[in-house]
Amino acid sequence: MSEQFSTKDVASHNTVDNGLYIIIDGNVYGMAGFVDEHPGGAKILKRVGGKDASKQFWKYHNENVLKKYSDRLKIGTVKEEAKL
Repeated sequence: MSEQFSTKDVASHNTVDNGLYIIIDGNVYGMAGFVDEHPGGAKILKRVGGKDASKQFWKYHNENVLKKYSDRLKIGTVKEEAKL
């Protein structure tokens, strides 16, 4: 079972030094080790660090990209938070 993160947990990892987590379709990815390899450059990953990057991801990538890197970069999922 993968680790579950709150959106607050992900938001606190918004820099390379803090792990640089992003969310894509409810899954959490650790991007700190991938920043220098990203074909689109580090700048875009740093801009979406700690946030849900689903919209930006699907604008420039297809499902094959996610499949290719998911095993290496996926660290968990976003846990459902109670709605008040």
